[in-house]
Amino acid sequence: MTKLLVTGGAGFIGTNLIRYLLANYDYEITNLDKLTYAGNIENLREFENDKRYSFIHGDICDPKTVAGAIEGAWGVVNLAAETHVDRSLLDAGVFIETDVLGAYVMLEAARRSGVERFLHVSTDEVYGPRYPDNPGRESDALTPANPYSASKAGGEQMCLAYFRTYNLPVVVSRSANNIGPYQHPEKAVPLFVTNALHDQPLPIYGEGKQIRDRLYVEDNCEALDLLLHKGLAGEVYNVGSRDNERTNLEVANTILTLLEKPTSLIRLVPDRPGHDGRYSLDTTRIRALGWQPRHDYQSAMEKTVSWYLKNRAWWERIKSSEGYASYYLKQYTERLAKSHGL
Repeated sequence: MTKLLVTGGAGFIGTNLIRYLLANYDYEITNLDKLTYAGNIENLREFENDKRYSFIHGDICDPKTVAGAIEGAWGVVNLAAETHVDRSLLDAGVFIETDVLGAYVMLEAARRSGVERFLHVSTDEVYGPRYPDNPGRESDALTPANPYSASKAGGEQMCLAYFRTYNLPVVVSRSANNIGPYQHPEKAVPLFVTNALHDQPLPIYGEGKQIRDRLYVEDNCEALDLLLHKGLAGEVYNVGSRDNERTNLEVANTILTLLEKPTSLIRLVPDRPGHDGRYSLDTTRIRALGWQPRHDYQSAMEKTVSWYLKNRAWWERIKSSEGYASYYLKQYTERLAKSHGL
């Protein structure tokens, strides 16, 4: 059976990707995850007796752990990363460790073990602010604007260097903002949904005019599947819908409408430093491979909200933890004190 190593498989996209792969392939999947606050092994508990799935609790920055996990693997999907911009503004160091040093450790292990495919998952944020009249293209110079996006840019550039120097068969994806099941409630969409369900304020930065492409995670999993098997080594591929671009304020209003909650829950709070106003991607390259998203904005939002409605125990356990409470207080207490409604 073909072995595939997925790092960060207990996180948001990783959980959804492993579920997708097990449903569509007869792969032996090893999940290597450090289980930081954003990783939840319960997400994949139903597969613990599945012979095709195994879990290793470990850090991608640890060469010995990585060497053991990657042994015999045909391919690697590197999803392990620190991903939240707000947290990178509080402590950039852990982002550099995981997103840059971790990528290097993974690449070196892949080179030594002779893997045939290395898919590295990055983000559209490496381009910095982009607009429809000048969307991010894979050949463009990267101008990341915050510690998170800078660390992701560093990691993917190391990947491309390993292709150029060692001919390691690396493919890089840069995806738009994902939404869907199992996303940690620190992120905007699940934060808004879960706060609304508790009748708590929805804190929106600035005037809420920042625009993001809300890509449903299943569509991204299909893109990653395609890139893993058919992406050209040494190439970068943007993954986004373009049609799902909405302001943060529009997203909050959509959520409140779906939940039948009042717009008075919306609170505009002081913006964070270096907040990019918009991202926009040229997705010609991946569409040429045959990919296109199946979910429009409304269906993506409806499915996402529905999942959080049906899985309250999952997110309420996270939000009641000491770690989440401490982060939320640090991030929003002063901002909410200075907030105002629409």
